Parts: sequence; C-alpha cells; structure tokens
Amino acid sequence: MATYKKKGYKKEKKSKNDLEYLSHESTTAEVFSSLDQGASKIELFFEKNQKAIFIFLFAIIAGVAGYMWYDSNVKTPHEQEGVDNLVTAQTYFDKALTDADEKVANEDFDKAINGADGKYGFKQVADKYSGTKAGNLANYSLGMIYYKKGEFKKAVSYLSKFDGDDDVLQALAYGAIGDAFVELDQNKDALKYYKKAFAASDNAFTAAKFYLKAGQVALDMGDKATAHKYFEIIKDKYAKSDEAKNIDELLALSE
Repeated sequence: MATYKKKGYKKEKKSKNDLEYLSHESTTAEVFSSLDQGASKIELFFEKNQKAIFIFLFAIIAGVAGYMWYDSNVKTPHEQEGVDNLVTAQTYFDKALTDADEKVANEDFDKAINGADGKYGFKQVADKYSGTKAGNLANYSLGMIYYKKGEFKKAVSYLSKFDGDDDVLQALAYGAIGDAFVELDQNKDALKYYKKAFAASDNAFTAAKFYLKAGQVALDMGDKATAHKYFEIIKDKYAKSDEAKNIDELLALSE
C-alpha cells in the first residue's frame, strides 16, 4: 500500500526586514491613532469653549482696532490742537523775556499764563491737554514764569509736573526747582534737585552749571567734603566751561 507523506502547512518565516517594517507600521498606526485622539480632544475643547474663545479673540481685535482708531482720530488731533494753542502763550512768554520794562514784562507773563486775545494761556493748555506733549511743555513754561515772577512755590509745583523726553530740558527743569528751593531757604531740597539735574544730562552746558550750584549749596551747608568733590569734577571733567574759571578758589575754600 502506497503511503503518501502528508504535506502540512509550512509557516512562512519572516525576515528581519519584514519584522522591522511591520514594527514600524504598527508604531506609525499607534502615533496616528494618538494624533486622532488628540485632535478629537481639541475639537471637543473648541466645541465646548467656542463662545468664550470667540469672545476673547474679538476682545483682542477690538482692542487693537480701538487703539488705532483712538490714535488716529483722538490722540493725534488732540496733540496737534494742544500744540496750536501754545502759540499765543509762547509769543507772550518770549516777549516778556525781552521786555526792558519790568512792569510790561510782568503783564506779558500774565498773558502767557492766562491767555489773551481770546487765545489760551499756558494754564489752560496744561489743564485741557494734560497728558499730551503740549500740556507737558506748558507745565515747564508755567514753572519758569512763576520762578521769574518770584512765586517760587508755584514754580516748584509746575516744574515738578514736567516729564521731559529731552535730557537737557529735563536737567534745566530740575535745576530750576533747585534754584527755587534756594530762594525758599530749603538748601537740602535744593541740593537734591541739583544732583538730579547733573545726573539727567552730563553735557558741559548744564552739568557744569549744576555741579557748581550743588557745590556752593553744600559749602553753605557746611559740607566741605561734598562741595570739594563737585568742584573737583568741574576742574577735571569740564575744564573748558565757564564754571571752571574760578574753580581753584572754590577748591581752596572747600578744603
């Protein structure tokens, strides 16, 4: 009897490359599955919070648009309007500085403060255009006028409101506050503002002037060491300035 060898199914052996491929495919499938799940969660989040998200985005867009509208339609025209209203006040201020007659000068200073010819003075500009460059400059001018008129407390009040972008102008404002405090016999406060003045700008025009004033006030207060230090700075750093002409005599006084 003939016998036949039964052919059984021979399991196909996977090669190393085939296994790596399958492993890669499995990993990729898992990654995509994970991404799908993540995307679904994000979609659910947006669906649940859609209203809040749109409100948030709208607020940002509205804020940006509102600022742009304010800047072009309110702020810029308001700034320009303030500058235009400075013209009359500045004209009287400049005239007062050149008036030979003290009475006439004071009258022009008053017009610069309160306005004339139906136009604003510095006081109205400072009040109505507060927060603008014009209002800021009006505070500076008011402080200088009140100093010239001998109203030193008012001078300090207005000059203290001035916040200058220009270092030299800011130094002059601090220095004028220092001068006003000297007139009020408040030497300690004067010295404080002279220090601010030469710290604000180190140019020879303002710094040397306020180092000298600071040194003189310190000398009057009996603080020779501080006075000597400031006089030495003038001699070493600002030797070509007018303030350095008699600096050796001051150095001798402060020894």
